[in-house]
Amino acid sequence: MQQTVMPSEILIADDGSGMSTRDVVKHFENISPVPVRHIWHEDNGFRLAAIRNKAIAASKGKYIIQIDGDLILQRNFIQDHMLFAREGCFVTGSRGIITELLTRKVLSGEITSLSPLMKGIRSSNNVVRIPIMSILYHTFGPTRAPRGCNMAFWRNDLIRVNGYDEDFKGWGFEDAELCIRLNNSEIHQRCMKFRGVAFHLHHNQAERSGCNSNEQRYKDSIRCHRTRCEKGLDRHLTPKISYEIGRGSAIVIGG
Repeated sequence: MQQTVMPSEILIADDGSGMSTRDVVKHFENISPVPVRHIWHEDNGFRLAAIRNKAIAASKGKYIIQIDGDLILQRNFIQDHMLFAREGCFVTGSRGIITELLTRKVLSGEITSLSPLMKGIRSSNNVVRIPIMSILYHTFGPTRAPRGCNMAFWRNDLIRVNGYDEDFKGWGFEDAELCIRLNNSEIHQRCMKFRGVAFHLHHNQAERSGCNSNEQRYKDSIRCHRTRCEKGLDRHLTPKISYEIGRGSAIVIGG
């Protein structure tokens, strides 16, 4: 709520949580200076691709910033994403990892702000904000593997490749496979480092039983040079939603 630039709207992509989450979202709706919408579907296993598609379909902004729900964003996060956006590109950012002990202190309110030098922050180079270094890194640095917790896209580019592939079941690889189809469609990755700072709260790992089959599907997309999935975003789009797209940005929280 302390961002230097606010999005036009916030969408919570909720993969089947219960009433306690709805109460939190309701409170957030009441205090947010921008519209908040809760996009929910019933709990039927890990269906991250589907709920993200539903939130993207419901969004009204031209540019979509996607984060996981377990991130704490530095106050310039959205501003940095908007400055880094370019037509014909999608953006992949990074995050610093917070230890379990520090996470408990943050959630209890004992600690109310985070910095790269704090004890308990791993991958601290990912939470240093130096805008000039961001330009140099993008120009001369290596391409990094995408992380779905911190990404941004033009909405029309997602429509072009049909969003997330809902044939991915369980945890893993749906983010990387989407990026393959974007790249195959000449929509290029821009790696953002030293900007768009986010801290990742500690939590137990998700159950990963579907990982092997998802990895194979990801590799198939590389091998076949896929540009579009069959079971994707178009399942949730309607003419009315497509017609009402505005000029602003939307932030999708989920995952």
